[in-house]
Amino acid sequence: MRIVIFGANGPTGRVLTTLALDAGHEVVAATRRPGDFPLRHDRLRVAGTDVYDPEAVDQAVAGTDAVLSSLGVPFTRRPVTVYSQGIRGITAAMSRHGVKRLLAVSSSATYPHHHADGGFLMNRVLQPIVIATIGRTTYADMRLMEEHLRDGDLDWTVMRPSGLFDSPAVSRYSLHEDRAPGIFTSRTDLAASMLAQLTDGRFVRRAVAVTTTEGTPTLWQMMRREAVK
Repeated sequence: MRIVIFGANGPTGRVLTTLALDAGHEVVAATRRPGDFPLRHDRLRVAGTDVYDPEAVDQAVAGTDAVLSSLGVPFTRRPVTVYSQGIRGITAAMSRHGVKRLLAVSSSATYPHHHADGGFLMNRVLQPIVIATIGRTTYADMRLMEEHLRDGDLDWTVMRPSGLFDSPAVSRYSLHEDRAPGIFTSRTDLAASMLAQLTDGRFVRRAVAVTTTEGTPTLWQMMRREAVK
């Protein structure tokens, strides 16, 4: 397939681009900083694209079979609009060019719930604090993104990872509609699951949580890692 990846220069986007090329796809990597994009390939076109620029988005989407969005920004207490405004521009371009399939990254914390593997610390302390403070504006904008997709007519799937971490290869992961029993998702598994959904119709017009089931860090390891960042 010929796919376009928005947010291609982010941590998940780079993994997603690599796996897509390995799978034989032609890829348009849409990023605001094309000069910083580290990957090169005969089937890769790097497009300088700001999702707030309708013309640039239109050019990136034109001629593609599917769209994958791994747009993301760091947590901030300031208003966040990249998810909701970005998806509006992307879906408008898709409608103009007759592209129907869309995979978009959200979060399992967008609509918070009890994680079966989370325990008291995760479910009763950490998750509520993050959602109410540094993650409040991010998750609010993710909800607007999801609402926009539900109101449209595209063949979308929302991918909801839990706590993201880096891993060298695809591992075992599980998909669950509207719930996430585990508290971690490797970026490689998230990328692999998105590519798998290009040809899997089980979760069209649905939200699906992606949970890594092996080789995950402990909660304390993740907390230390985030503290260092």
